[in-house]
Amino acid sequence: MLIVEKITIDELCAMGSNMSDPLVKCVIDVARRLLVAGAGLHSDEEYFLLEKGSAQADLWGINLWPESFGTDDFVEFDSMINIRPAQNNRSRGVDNPAIRELIYEIVAEKIDG
Repeated sequence: MLIVEKITIDELCAMGSNMSDPLVKCVIDVARRLLVAGAGLHSDEEYFLLEKGSAQADLWGINLWPESFGTDDFVEFDSMINIRPAQNNRSRGVDNPAIRELIYEIVAEKIDG
């Protein structure tokens, strides 16, 4: 597990090859513009960022599908850590369009095609 400054698609593919599906679980801190990748569970990445000073309300779980880079299927909003009724997010996705857009921006900053 690592905080990603920049990562290539080839590096993401290598990370994904360690999973049963060729995906990379990530947690994004939307306030601090951090992306953590490489753990088997979003909750492990979430805990890692909480230990580094992130606020729970700013953390969102996503999956990256490296083989789908450049398509709408590259970023998948699906994580148990996203279920937050207190923040009006009742699904495993990210229901707020502004937060989804911010996540797309952060992913684009960190991933080199």
